[in-house]
Amino acid sequence: MTSRTVTLLDVARAAGVSKSTVSDALQGSGRVAEATRDRVRAVAEELGYRPNSAARRLRRASTGAVGLHLPATATRLDYYMNLAFGAVERAQEDGLDMVLLAPSGAAGGRIASRVDGLLVIDPEPGDSAVPGLLDAGVPVVTGERYLGPATGPSGAVVCDNAASLTALLDHVTERGARRPALLAPSGSSAWATALRATAGSWGRAHGVAVTLRTVPFAATPAEAEAATRALLAADPAVDAVICAPDGSAPGVLRAAAALGRKVGAISASGASGASGAHEASEARGASSGSEARGASSASETSCGSSRNDRSGGNDGTGRAGEGGRSEGGGPRSPGGTGAATGPAGAGLLVASCVDGTATRGAEPPVTAVDLHPTAYGRACAELLCDILAGRAAPDTVRRHSWSLETRASTGSPG
Repeated sequence: MTSRTVTLLDVARAAGVSKSTVSDALQGSGRVAEATRDRVRAVAEELGYRPNSAARRLRRASTGAVGLHLPATATRLDYYMNLAFGAVERAQEDGLDMVLLAPSGAAGGRIASRVDGLLVIDPEPGDSAVPGLLDAGVPVVTGERYLGPATGPSGAVVCDNAASLTALLDHVTERGARRPALLAPSGSSAWATALRATAGSWGRAHGVAVTLRTVPFAATPAEAEAATRALLAADPAVDAVICAPDGSAPGVLRAAAALGRKVGAISASGASGASGAHEASEARGASSGSEARGASSASETSCGSSRNDRSGGNDGTGRAGEGGRSEGGGPRSPGGTGAATGPAGAGLLVASCVDGTATRGAEPPVTAVDLHPTAYGRACAELLCDILAGRAAPDTVRRHSWSLETRASTGSPG
């Protein structure tokens, strides 16, 4: 049937079912047997049926648009821009326009009258706009879990950020680091909470003190440089710095250069000679997200213990500062013996929790976790589209994968 527009009635006749059954089957609504739904969809595809989106919106009082709420810091971060492009692209595939909401948000009722659903990325419990968005009366999908007290979302897409930081810490210790440090994001988002908790649980499990220095989530390279200078001045034995904020790695590299630390190498007494087996390794899972705000001043603690305590934060639900300080006369090497090494002027490994142009284009290129933000944005929009169309049930949680890209900043071949 190519000479005229194929209608629902055409599909119903070809499939041997009623017009209402075809409508329910294609929209994912109603009580239609799965076999019938599959047959109707197959017939519709074979006939070339295309729904009349304008009529469908009128029947549903639909706006044909969905809203996207990003953290206030998003406009200057690579990660969120790529995520937004992915979300827009996927929404358009379902015939939906994407409306970018102002960071301050608006009353839930006004938003609900303009969109069919909402994407809320990295919801921060301290963001006053988030409760109104979650209670707007339309389906809401969050990118990462919401840890606040407001109404929960209709669905979520999550990364295992605890596992990704664990992979980074494992990698730098395999490369010879004995005294790692984390420039951790402040705030109470799922991502920030997971990273701080994981630094503590990993340190306890490995008997290694992980120095934790808190910086703003959107720390600039200059802020990261200042924090790293202060960190290395206070503890020259630190031989690996993992920075969380997107785009902050060049600041860490500048601090290392100013202090005469050779990036990508560890002193002979600490080198492990480990191979690059982790290069481009990939993991999947569920846990935490990516936004936080905080004061520009950095605070420092040491997470972990020389005792081999039970891991207490890899699910990303722990709170900040639960790691404690090292006991029993100082940290042990991950492999067994030896005190912390790495005085000023020694080598320094550098890695990042977020990959992007700043890490790939740095000199040397920086080992980082690639969160695949464009694909992540698509996944969030896809879940919202599926919920709106009845293809996914409310409370659906989907997992998003990440990969570890090892480069010269940790002594890897890049």
